[in-house]
Amino acid sequence: MDVYAPENLLGNETVNLLLVNDGQDLSQMELEDHISTLYSKWKIEPVVVVGIKAGEERLLEYGVANRPDFKNRGSKADLYTHFVLAELLPFIEKQVGVVINGKKAFAGFSLGGLTAFDIAWNHGDVFDIAGVFSGSFWWRKKDLSDGYTEDDRILHEMIAESSSKKNLKFWLMTGTDDEKADRNQNFIIDSIDDTIDVIKELMKKGYKRPEDIFYYEMVGGKHDVPTWGKAFPKFLEWAFAK
Repeated sequence: MDVYAPENLLGNETVNLLLVNDGQDLSQMELEDHISTLYSKWKIEPVVVVGIKAGEERLLEYGVANRPDFKNRGSKADLYTHFVLAELLPFIEKQVGVVINGKKAFAGFSLGGLTAFDIAWNHGDVFDIAGVFSGSFWWRKKDLSDGYTEDDRILHEMIAESSSKKNLKFWLMTGTDDEKADRNQNFIIDSIDDTIDVIKELMKKGYKRPEDIFYYEMVGGKHDVPTWGKAFPKFLEWAFAK
């Protein structure tokens, strides 16, 4: 992992925590420079950012815990969730040397965003914010050629089946050039359709826009690190605003 910790703290500040899946991409996003700029302009409270680097089994460890997709991807997502909660968080609290007394957020890109949402959703007692950039909300139980319907989307089903509203806030971002696929041929790419449908499911649970849900659709945004890098400072400012 890479840890970006605030410096020169006086000890009386509110210090937040942000975990980021696919943390290996943060250096390409020039995260350190973005955070320094936000601090210098007094835009955000102190935040410890932990970029968790994906391993060789990314396609097994990322996903929705205990709900693999039709290719059995995500079959180790429950183990990854356990790692984050039982090993990583205690390690951070012990090693960083800073008391985390503010908000805890989990964010990610693409499949890492789906995973961040899943972990935050199912552990609302731990996390306050879920941030998803170009999330793989298409994650499904059936292949498109095997009688697929919109009801086969795993995350949407998980939200719908939840019995209670979680104490969470959500940042959801897509780019208009995230992909070309359009399953239902409604002239809206699937990544936008799937994200909008997540928002609809959240609103059925009682969440409101913009109080609880912030949706950012970047015109010309692609499914790549440069796009997410442009959006990331906006997420930081939204999540940890002074």
